[in-house]
Parts: sequence; structure tokens; C-alpha cells
Amino acid sequence: MNKSLITLDLSGEGIDDNGAQHIADALQNNTTLIKLELLGNHIGDSGSQYLAYAIMKNTTLTTLGLRDNNIGDLGAQYLATGIRNNTTLCTVDLRCNPIGNEGIQHLTDALRNNKSPPTIYLQMNEIFPENDQPLPDALRINRTLITLHFDDTESRDESERQVVKFVR
Repeated sequence: MNKSLITLDLSGEGIDDNGAQHIADALQNNTTLIKLELLGNHIGDSGSQYLAYAIMKNTTLTTLGLRDNNIGDLGAQYLATGIRNNTTLCTVDLRCNPIGNEGIQHLTDALRNNKSPPTIYLQMNEIFPENDQPLPDALRINRTLITLHFDDTESRDESERQVVKFVR
């Protein structure tokens, strides 16, 4: 990876788990990249594992865009571990992935234990009403979260009621 590159956008390039592994390998030692956009690719749970390990080691990345990939609950679990152990990541975009209740639980647990991500995008995932409580629970514990996007999920109405109840 170029040592002066600060933004890398590889959106829609057909990157799969193998490609994510190569990007993750380069990301571990990169000290200049602050924004990585991998939107609309084919990154799944295995690719998420590689990227999670890389963000644990990387100290400069502030934005990670993984919208519209194939990241499921297991991939969300891996990414949650990376988020939990990273102090520079500020924005994580996980919109339009097949992340369900289990994955959301892991991500909200990471928010409970990490003070850095002020913005996380979870719209258009597979969150269902029985999992609404972890979102307000994470907000109650994490006082640094500035923005949490989860509209257009299956549980939108109930989630909004729970979050509004907490914010009051």
C-alpha cells in the first residue's frame, strides 16, 4: 500500500474474501490511510475476519465503509472484536448487509466497551424486534456515541421507541 495514500475507495470492484485478506494484510502496517471504502463488493464473514484483525493493529484508520457486502452475524462478531480493540476508528458503515440479531448483539457489546466510534450505520440489516433492547443498553453505557443509524431495519418502530425512551 502506498505510504502517502490517505483515502482508498475500492467500491464496486468485485472484491471477495480473498481480496479483503490482501487489503487487510496491507492495512496492518499502513500508517497513513484514514478512510477505506469497500462498498458494494462481495466481502463476507471470512473477509470481515481479516479486516477485523487489521483494524486491531492499525492506528490511523478513522472510517471503514463496508456497506452492501455479504457480512452476516459471524462477520459482525469479528468486526465487533476489531472495533472493541481499536481507538481511532470513528465511522463504521455496515448498511445493507445480512447482519441479524446475533451480529447486532456483538456490535452493541463492542459499543459498550469502546469509547471511540461516534457514528455507526446499521440501516437495512436484518434486525428484528426481539433484539431491540441491546441498542438502548449500548447507548446507556456508551456516552461518546454521537450518531447511531438504524432506520430501515425490520424493527425500526420498536427500536425508535426504545431509543427515544432512553434519550428522554
